[in-house]
Amino acid sequence: MKKTVLFIITLLLFVQCASVEKHNEHLNKLISPEKLKSDVDFSYRKLQKLHPNLYWYISKKELDYKFDSLKSSISKPMLPFDFYTKLSPVVAAIREGHLLVYPPTKSLTKKQIKALIKRGIGPFSQFDFELFNEKLYVVNNKSQDKSIKPGTEVVAVNGVDAMGLISKNNRFYSSDGFNTTFKTRSAGKRFSSYFTNENGIKDSIQFTFKFNDSLKTVTILRKKENPVGKLAEKIKKELAAIDKVKSRAIRRKKRVNGYNKDEKKYSHDLHFLEKDSSIAVMKIRGFKNGRFRTFYKESFSKIEQYKSNTLILDLRDNGGGRLNEIAHLYSYLADSSFVFLDKSEVVSKSSLFTGAYFNGGSFGVKTLKVLFSPIVYGYLLLTVHKEENGTNYFETRTKLHKVNENAFKGKIYVLINGGSFSASSILSTNLKGAERAFFVGQETGGAYNGTVAGFMPKIKLPNSEIQIRTGIMLMRSKFKTTKEGHGIYPDVSIQPTLKDAIYGNDPELNWILKDIKIKYNPMLNK
Repeated sequence: MKKTVLFIITLLLFVQCASVEKHNEHLNKLISPEKLKSDVDFSYRKLQKLHPNLYWYISKKELDYKFDSLKSSISKPMLPFDFYTKLSPVVAAIREGHLLVYPPTKSLTKKQIKALIKRGIGPFSQFDFELFNEKLYVVNNKSQDKSIKPGTEVVAVNGVDAMGLISKNNRFYSSDGFNTTFKTRSAGKRFSSYFTNENGIKDSIQFTFKFNDSLKTVTILRKKENPVGKLAEKIKKELAAIDKVKSRAIRRKKRVNGYNKDEKKYSHDLHFLEKDSSIAVMKIRGFKNGRFRTFYKESFSKIEQYKSNTLILDLRDNGGGRLNEIAHLYSYLADSSFVFLDKSEVVSKSSLFTGAYFNGGSFGVKTLKVLFSPIVYGYLLLTVHKEENGTNYFETRTKLHKVNENAFKGKIYVLINGGSFSASSILSTNLKGAERAFFVGQETGGAYNGTVAGFMPKIKLPNSEIQIRTGIMLMRSKFKTTKEGHGIYPDVSIQPTLKDAIYGNDPELNWILKDIKIKYNPMLNK
């Protein structure tokens, strides 16, 4: 039995290594113009079959022209990455944030990944970057070179102009509609991947920095983990293990709240301000992990127990996640029964069937899917309906929901910015449309009038093997705005500065706290 298991494991590792090697070899192979043009046609046909309301932000005539022009421009063989730089701007012209062409990059085996981790933290990961006034800055320095001060401008990396690299890559993806805050907020976080996609993973990077009008070049090497810090962490874990009660509590919190090991932060967090706990602050970094029902049940029970009269919901840099979670959270925030979503638009029954049900999975999983496919298709026949205008709709979260018995009845403030996207924008639309909350910050990256998401299959192009991710459901709140292609606007717009980022100031939260004090003590406003 042991020999059989060992053989299977060895076989799987061999298959994985062979697959990675084949993929990496393909990256360096030129593809003929005929095959590339075939991929262009294939990608457009697939989007027409899967992506609802494809011509929401661009007319069919304009998009047809862009795809035709792309084909006309292909006159010589190209490497997959070069083709990616041609195709992605055309797909980005559709202006849907979930629609993305993945750059073809080198893959690593599990063994190679372990070896890379063992070599230490990469040069880019030793800094946090943010974009301010069309310039990229270091806002946090975790490298061993402490001469690089927060607030230092990044001019170039390995001789590549930093802002030129950002401008180039901004053409390869889109926010929802005509929003600009999404890319501004994303630039710092995506900067390292922009460089790595084109140049590969590096053990050293030569940065050109600018501080107080003085230029300097610094080479940052891969940094091995501090053995003293590692030992301290080990001791801390051992001490926590001795205190079994505390250890169990920490493990439970990580399960319930969701925990990001890399960032060492909880996805869901709740804390209270003021001595009387009158202000509750709920920070949600994403709706993707954690046992959300338990978290919200316990959190709102605690808010009621502490008699908090104000809730600050922080959705900044929340990129979205589970639809059932935001609908559940809204039941704690709504002040009356509600319908969370309109019917979701889909291209057809088959778009859900092929794009969602049959998308992905191993050979064994796909075999099982074939066996159960008649049942699934029968379900789609009952739930997908074509209306008089010829549009197909799939009903999800369209029933009347009751407000949770422990719903919060006090004042709600919501913090938003360009990183608030997808599910967090759908939640914000409902709160804004129902006039249930007061918004502070910047326009969200996700559109007020909905987004194309839901199931998101990946389309693999047959010749270049490039993958395109697309949503297949147009999901909208019942609330709409006449300003198409923009996010939820704040009631009070506050733009953090570079100085705020350097010193850890939170001007948006500070404004809310001041507003609360003025409301409860009007004399402060005189």
